[in-house]
Amino acid sequence: MDRFLFPRWVNRFVPLAGAGFVAFAIYSGVVFVFATAPETISVGHAPIQPVPFSHRLHAGRLKMDCRYCHNTVDEAAQAAVPPTATCGNCHSPAGADGTAKYAAVLVNSPNLEPVHSSIATGESVDWQRVHDLPDFVYFDHSAHVTRGVSCVSCHGRVDTMDVVTQVEPLSMAFCLDCHRSPDAHIRPLDEVTNLAWQAPGSETDPHAAALLGAEIRKENDIQPSTNCSTCHR
Repeated sequence: MDRFLFPRWVNRFVPLAGAGFVAFAIYSGVVFVFATAPETISVGHAPIQPVPFSHRLHAGRLKMDCRYCHNTVDEAAQAAVPPTATCGNCHSPAGADGTAKYAAVLVNSPNLEPVHSSIATGESVDWQRVHDLPDFVYFDHSAHVTRGVSCVSCHGRVDTMDVVTQVEPLSMAFCLDCHRSPDAHIRPLDEVTNLAWQAPGSETDPHAAALLGAEIRKENDIQPSTNCSTCHR
């Protein structure tokens, strides 16, 4: 019986197969590194920012709505880092004549120097990401916020933080747990950015939030998907 021999032209694909294997190994390594980076899964991650912006003061004590700074959170996938012009509405620098163009809160504070410099030069402030999903994960803020999922569910009580800290792992398991049992995370739309909100009756009934969330989900036909393509596109 004659032995089967691959045609000679097959030989040229051997190096390509080897190169493909190496490329796949490198890609897998990069995905693993970014998927397990501290910025992605480490609860407690709290990078030092160039400006010591206190959410406890602004969102907590002053009751500023999250959407004043993160003004695309209910309209787009990204929550948006506020432009320096937003900061300048309250913290505009003093001009040559010593007066400020807009509100003059802490005009001479050295902590605000990066903001004043950004306003003068047009260069962005080098804010550091606290919550950073891998590039292979798609998350739409507006799809959650406009259906009653509060900032608290993923970001915690930011209104009590002087330094924003990651409080949830933001892993696939974390997201799937919420999509499979969303009721406790759904609240009235007008309370989405009220980070201190508690469901009526929750003082005596630990299931009050979930019961209310179930009603809202049914009324609005909210059906969170657990299909892989929802987040991996």
